[in-house]
Amino acid sequence: MKLLTGKVSIVTGAARGIGAAIALKLAEQGSHIAFTYVSDSSAAKAKDLVTEIEKFGVKAKAYQANAADFAACESFVNEVVAHFGTVDICVNNAGISKDNLLLRMTPEQWDDVMDTNLKSVYNMTKQVIRPMMKAKSGSIINMSSIIGIRGNAGQSSYAASKAGIIGFTKSIALEIGSRNIRCNAIAPGFVETDMTHYLNEGDAGKAFLAKIPLGRFGKAEEIANTTLFLASDLSSYITGQVISACGGLNI
Repeated sequence: MKLLTGKVSIVTGAARGIGAAIALKLAEQGSHIAFTYVSDSSAAKAKDLVTEIEKFGVKAKAYQANAADFAACESFVNEVVAHFGTVDICVNNAGISKDNLLLRMTPEQWDDVMDTNLKSVYNMTKQVIRPMMKAKSGSIINMSSIIGIRGNAGQSSYAASKAGIIGFTKSIALEIGSRNIRCNAIAPGFVETDMTHYLNEGDAGKAFLAKIPLGRFGKAEEIANTTLFLASDLSSYITGQVISACGGLNI
């Protein structure tokens, strides 16, 4: 028996990287998948991902929607419920970084990061708890970051958005626990994706690597495995928690 047979999962920002790995992992375990992407340039990757997901014998649908836009999220979730019948799992994965020292950071850069990383979590969570409350069950998984716990020079906007996700997660867990809905966060460390290509470049990558007790960077599939645990009944008594999937960086 697969862990998520017949469940319906939403994954935001899933056209590539960690989001795509999560969508595939949940589908492998029997969940139908609805996922978002933003830019026209990601449309081809989204189409390919739908094909890959459907190989697991589940339904999949890609939606071009901006999770930072409240109205777009409302429309998206309504469409998912109409198409799939409900929402059992929501993975708030959409995120960007626009790194800069605070003295050089523009208000626009700050707002873009906060809207995409933090406001999107509010937007999506507010929508998905409605069908979850009706079903009296659900799992919400918010993608934070080790940077939201430790901070990092040049990443004040990213760190603030990811720290905000942690506070939001704990608060929502308290609000909806009585309805049998769980809300947890994952704080990945340095994971090899398109967004973190710099990890393998020269001295900077070596400096990051030297701080990781396990001695290597993470893989997207490893974050997907953690997400699967929190999405499934294997974690049925876990809520309001932050799991650091960071190779020991947060010890």
